[in-house]
Amino acid sequence: MHSQNIITAGKDISEAKKVLVMLHGRGGNAREFLSLANHLDVSDFALFAPQATNSSWYPHSFLAKPAENEPWLSSALEILNDLLEEIKSKGITLENIYFTGFSQGACLTAEFVTRNASRFGGVVLFTGGVIGDKIYAENYKGDFAGTPVFIGTGNPDAHVPVKRVNETAKIMEKMNAAVTVKVYDNRPHSISQDEIKTANELIFK
Repeated sequence: MHSQNIITAGKDISEAKKVLVMLHGRGGNAREFLSLANHLDVSDFALFAPQATNSSWYPHSFLAKPAENEPWLSSALEILNDLLEEIKSKGITLENIYFTGFSQGACLTAEFVTRNASRFGGVVLFTGGVIGDKIYAENYKGDFAGTPVFIGTGNPDAHVPVKRVNETAKIMEKMNAAVTVKVYDNRPHSISQDEIKTANELIFK
């Protein structure tokens, strides 16, 4: 199970009006992923980056049956839920809380925000989609109320099929998110300059 290990950067939450929660990918680490913030327009944000135990949020592909990724998946979602409650307890409202993740971290981000849809500040998924061998629509509740969402992905991508990205966008749109998807032909499994630029223009403006 995951332990609560949150790396922080940016403004102190007592001085910040906005917060960005950042989720690293499989094999990555929170401190390294925080460096992405140097390229995002978040200089006035408090930054929170949870660290996955053994650098992985769950053991198998995000396209596996959810039960195969337990208890790690539920534990990861619980870490995020506890972090969100902690941020709110500091007086930061949901519309000033933003989320981003890469790859496995983007999938976890997608799953968490769609299970807990509200008017967030914005969501950026760098190559990710909701989790499961199929779409479990009954898990997704709430109303994004116009939350801007950007999803960037490569085609083909070794880990995340474009089909699941598009399915994720449709679910979020049904829940009233304002979703933008950009698919980059033959882009390696990474974060491109154009994705960063688009995230800044659409989400962190």
